[in-house]
Amino acid sequence: MHQCGQQSVDEDQLALRLGSYSPPPNPSRESHLVLPVPQRSHFGAESSDHVRQQPVGPVSEVRAGDDSGGCKDAAMEQILSRQEASEAVQDYGWRFLLGTLRTSVRVKSLAQAVSLAADTVAVCGDDADRHLRVDVRPDRVVFTLQSLDRAAVTTRDVELARQISATADRSGLLTEPEIGTGAPRSVQLLEIAIDALNIAGIRPFWKAVLGYTDEAGAEGPEDPLIDPVGQGPAIWFQQMDRARPQRNRIHFDICVPHDEAPRRIETALAAGGRLVSATRAPAFWVLADLEGNEACITTWQGRDG
Repeated sequence: MHQCGQQSVDEDQLALRLGSYSPPPNPSRESHLVLPVPQRSHFGAESSDHVRQQPVGPVSEVRAGDDSGGCKDAAMEQILSRQEASEAVQDYGWRFLLGTLRTSVRVKSLAQAVSLAADTVAVCGDDADRHLRVDVRPDRVVFTLQSLDRAAVTTRDVELARQISATADRSGLLTEPEIGTGAPRSVQLLEIAIDALNIAGIRPFWKAVLGYTDEAGAEGPEDPLIDPVGQGPAIWFQQMDRARPQRNRIHFDICVPHDEAPRRIETALAAGGRLVSATRAPAFWVLADLEGNEACITTWQGRDG
């Protein structure tokens, strides 16, 4: 257990403390985007990056015209691994977070935000309903892409991400993860983890009291729960082997872009937090406040294979 107190930590020191974390270089982006058409490709259903591992075997396929929701204009869609999804969109200002692609666009008014959202829906066409979620605010628009019927990222999501970035570019706007830009925070996703001895026994209560539902393809008695309208954080359950009454039983998982993690951890440590564990870095780091209440900073890295 490492006590960090109020120290200021630079990224080199942080890497030593956090288990040799080495984010990949940040590639340069051109202001005018060229849209190569990739070969099409799903990323397996993922609820918590703590416990569920992405399969790295043969990819799944969704063929046009089948009953599984395949794109009409695609010969096939393929499931992408975490690394494949991340690398495919990083140059366009998107980041891979918990089985989704996410980006943010700063705007000057709600009218501009609505206009951009409408242009984006038009570009996505018939695929918008199956892949795209848009959060419209007066100062920014946050776009999230996922093949919703698979709870995963496919090559079609990558194509749509590039088309959305090009649409923003034509309007003089930029898709970006808002890392180190002076924005209040980067793009992120929040999960809540509940420790339990009898997951199957408590899961129905949390499903009922929150009004939540099962994730696509994950309907078992110990599987995660999600908000059916996509507003609240996902809930996942962590198996306990014994009762620990003096330890908090619910904690937050904050999934951030892989290249935001060092900055976020440094900020938390400087605010009085401490590093509890980095044994699973860069998949996740366990932090705690002064009273021992825990939270995890998670990324997609360190999970495939």
